[in-house]
Amino acid sequence: MAPPSAYDDRQSMLANAKVLLDSSPDLVFVDAFFTDLNGVLRGKRMPARDAMKLVKDGLRLPRSLVGVDIWGTDVIENGLVMETGDSDGICYPVGSGIIPTPWAVDPSVQVMMMMGDTDGTPFLADPRQLLIEMKNRCAAQGLFPVAAMELEFYLLARETDEAGRPQTANLGVTGRRVSDSKLYAINELDAFNGFFSDLYAACDQQGVPLGAAIVEGGAGQFEVNLLHQDDPVKAADQAILFRRAVRGVAEKHNLLSTFMAKPFGDLSGNGLHVHVSMLDEKGQNVFDDGTDKGSEKLRQAIAGLIDVSPEAMIFLAPHLNSMRRFQDESHAPTRLSWGYENRTVAIRVPNDSNKNRRFEYRIAGADANPYLVMAALLGGVLDGIQNKKSPPSPTTGNGYLCDAPRVPTSWRDALNCFENGQILAPAFGPLFTNVFTAVKHQEMRIADARVTDFEYDSYLQVF
Repeated sequence: MAPPSAYDDRQSMLANAKVLLDSSPDLVFVDAFFTDLNGVLRGKRMPARDAMKLVKDGLRLPRSLVGVDIWGTDVIENGLVMETGDSDGICYPVGSGIIPTPWAVDPSVQVMMMMGDTDGTPFLADPRQLLIEMKNRCAAQGLFPVAAMELEFYLLARETDEAGRPQTANLGVTGRRVSDSKLYAINELDAFNGFFSDLYAACDQQGVPLGAAIVEGGAGQFEVNLLHQDDPVKAADQAILFRRAVRGVAEKHNLLSTFMAKPFGDLSGNGLHVHVSMLDEKGQNVFDDGTDKGSEKLRQAIAGLIDVSPEAMIFLAPHLNSMRRFQDESHAPTRLSWGYENRTVAIRVPNDSNKNRRFEYRIAGADANPYLVMAALLGGVLDGIQNKKSPPSPTTGNGYLCDAPRVPTSWRDALNCFENGQILAPAFGPLFTNVFTAVKHQEMRIADARVTDFEYDSYLQVF
């Protein structure tokens, strides 16, 4: 069972697993999981005695699990269920292999996995496999991405109101209910000190290095920066592990965490911002030309990202709720624009040292699948650089008022843009495209058939 990329070192996994298991004789469970197309973790909880076997032999699971819908229901139209007899693939460990699960009630470990075909070849409907493929295409062009992600989330009360709506949380030891925004307020971080102490410790034990945490624009909303990685797959892995850690630590503190794109209609949505630079074979940043403006390749990459964004929108905003984030003056970009040190545009070039010249892509929501977001961005960068595209002029001032095209905000239109696009669907291939679009079409049919509480409140007894 060969490792899928240079980042995944199986010999290190085996050695690390032995050390961890030998030092933890009280372990009860091992959770083995991979990431489906929606970014949901699917897998098994097994006795801890099976942990080493997972690292050595992998785990057989139905390939169709990659393409279930958001509720975990089979999608018959994806071609992975009836046509194949719902055949198995082999999930094998990736990243560091077995890592701790510090928040678990029973002493436990976990292992992130990736789906492959039983003959040892990549299964390109798996989102992590797809990202590896896009990374390899960059490498074939002498480009090596360095990436980091920033994720926003809410900490909420465990209880909901009578209609099932989420409620803001109590502020730690103060008992005060979070009711308004305290942007960048240190005292709000102090109030949740226990949560953040445990979160940073848990991520450190899992090899997920965290940078700064800040209070964001919504009541009980926070953002945490993950440190940059010289492998985009590792950056996406760490975003997946971070979301799981936030959820587990929040439950330990009797809180509900959510990365839902827009949990409150009148408060800030949750974004996923992606920072990317590109190195050449010598380790030099190809976006750096020694000036504050960056290189021609940086502008080519930005042009490619602008062109690919409509096709990528179904990965950046993959769910019905996702589209609610895109409101003017909301810090979620509504125009396909770019600019220098401008947080009102879709693609920001931060002020930093020339060595760290990069772009920050600001459209994606925190509910998106990090593997697919990164794969789509690499597809856009490659398209821009290979075709030597030129972007429009950078936007200065309020990007919400510029004349750049609007970000697509229809769920169905976003899917159509991908299906009929000329960049991403050909790059991602027919297997992925068929499985992914089948998932989204099924979710849209189910959503269309659902009558909402808003409709009952508005129309049931009016006429």
